[in-house]
Amino acid sequence: MKTHNFSIEFFPPKTEDGAQKLRATRAKLAELNPKYFSVTFGAGGTTQQGTLDTVVEIRNEGFDAAPHLSCVGGSKESIRQILKTYQSHDIRRLVALRGDLPSGYGMGGEFRYANELVEFIRAETGDWFHIEVAAYPEMHPQARSPQDDLNNFVRKVKAGANAAITQYFYNADAYFQFVENAHKAGVDVPIVAGIMPITNSSQLMRFSEMCGAEIPRWVRLKLASFGDDSASIKAFGLDVVTHMCERLLEGGAPGLHFYSLNQAAATTEIWKRLLA
Repeated sequence: MKTHNFSIEFFPPKTEDGAQKLRATRAKLAELNPKYFSVTFGAGGTTQQGTLDTVVEIRNEGFDAAPHLSCVGGSKESIRQILKTYQSHDIRRLVALRGDLPSGYGMGGEFRYANELVEFIRAETGDWFHIEVAAYPEMHPQARSPQDDLNNFVRKVKAGANAAITQYFYNADAYFQFVENAHKAGVDVPIVAGIMPITNSSQLMRFSEMCGAEIPRWVRLKLASFGDDSASIKAFGLDVVTHMCERLLEGGAPGLHFYSLNQAAATTEIWKRLLA
């Protein structure tokens, strides 16, 4: 297990209370010794300062940190300044994304796609950053076709990405098929599997509707059968996700990236089960 790339994602807290809770969560998850922590970046850069503050705090605690950087709606100069700021704090990792625009926001900005952002980062900073990009085993919800989506992914890698993190999924076959197709298309960077623990049924349905992640019918029906029984939902979720993680690692996935939602319990339990 130690040879795998294991990482954990947070979102920047919006309040001091949220910041305190995240510190407690991070302290627990740090015991798992992840390779790095990543921190998300809001639509149109709405949480840019929160991302920076959280990443710097993680870095100061002695952990490797990877801020997300989205480019849609941003200018080259604004991105250039962000890159300089991260360099000044000795941040060596980035998760480079196109990102989503805030509602009501036009298609402004000097970047249209993530591959353009990756190219810009490389032109500005050379090999300073280890760049992760996103991958979508079940297709990006705005892509025209699976092939079109794969072509977009290949462009991001050729632009200079070092590795990729997938959107979460609950069908391991979708991941394996995507990786196989990417390899056939000439991609040779690690494609780490994104993992979303199941702890809240309604929240999961809402997230999955937005991002296009499929929840298998049998999982949906089982979750629905528990109603408001949160203990049963969590227990079932742990079993489903742990089994999938085992299959992914056994099948050659180079690592797991956990979407923690700033909670420690589920990620900790899954990881401990994988190590057992």
